[in-house]
Amino acid sequence: MKRFFQVINKDSDGGSCKKPKDEGNDDNATDTDTQKTEPFKFLTWNANSFFLRVKNNFPELCKFLTSFDPHVIAIQEVRMPAAGSKGAPKNQGELKDDTNASREEKTTLMRALSTPPFGNYRVWWSLADSKYAGTAVFVKKCFKPKNVFFNLDKIASKHEPDGRVILVEFETLRLLNTYVPNNGWKEEPNSFQRRRKWDKRILEFVTQNSDKPLIWCGDLNVSHEEIDVSHPEFFSAAKQNGYVPPNKEDWGQPGYTLSERRRFGNILKEGHLIDAYRFLHKDKDMERGFSWSGNPIGKYRGKRMRIDYFLVSEKLKDRIVACEMHGKGIELQGFYGSDHCPVTLELSPSSNSQNENPE
Repeated sequence: MKRFFQVINKDSDGGSCKKPKDEGNDDNATDTDTQKTEPFKFLTWNANSFFLRVKNNFPELCKFLTSFDPHVIAIQEVRMPAAGSKGAPKNQGELKDDTNASREEKTTLMRALSTPPFGNYRVWWSLADSKYAGTAVFVKKCFKPKNVFFNLDKIASKHEPDGRVILVEFETLRLLNTYVPNNGWKEEPNSFQRRRKWDKRILEFVTQNSDKPLIWCGDLNVSHEEIDVSHPEFFSAAKQNGYVPPNKEDWGQPGYTLSERRRFGNILKEGHLIDAYRFLHKDKDMERGFSWSGNPIGKYRGKRMRIDYFLVSEKLKDRIVACEMHGKGIELQGFYGSDHCPVTLELSPSSNSQNENPE
């Protein structure tokens, strides 16, 4: 099998965790020196096929991850199918490997993920039945989640359709990784209606789970304000095949319609959430201020949107140290092959984050 990746020899732990003594057993490590209660460095990225990024962009991606050394990595658009043969129930927490092609892809991916820096993390998958959507969360092995759920209802055995949600609960906070459904262009079940239902459910989630601070990240498929798109007039007037929705609030580019933006603003308000990037960056940045960039060829060349976020509970506002987008320019520098660039968040450590895990 062709080898699509190379081993990164540098120890990537960055001083935040001691290197486990036994790589084959460290998921259950009891050495209190390796166990921490609360992560404070996070990365989110819509990879637009995680397998292709590993296959085609692995060395440069590893270099970036080694440099930032996140405690938690949240991935959207994994686009690897869930395990299960044709016609049988799918296991959305496992990668498909019942055909020669899927077995080869899984072997290639997992071999790469066993090397640094990914080898220093545990991974949880939530996958669609086909090469569509899907999410993953990587947590450094020295941070032990209390629970991991795959839906907004916090039911352990249930995955959201298309694997759009992973909720990781730590001792003192929750991290929610989502790949939010695209609004689409029309008033139909898999478009406007689906997105309205999603927004209603996420509003219920953020208002009913306020007992712990929340970090909500991922591709949220909405640009909240005019400052969050490069060409507001273009996106406001965008149409598909000349179709014009009957409601003016649904006009325009998916992710930039008035209805989506207003619902998103209400979610922030009712959920007492802070947009970490905009909290730190008040002015429009035409070079680094957008997380999604259109194809360098065609009418979307140079058209960009900020649709990938870190939203944090107001309780965490004073701990926000940095939130950055790591891609720039219309030629997609720092996008690592995706049409989205990575976004990072760094909080100041809490008093709990350096304590030994009480469990």
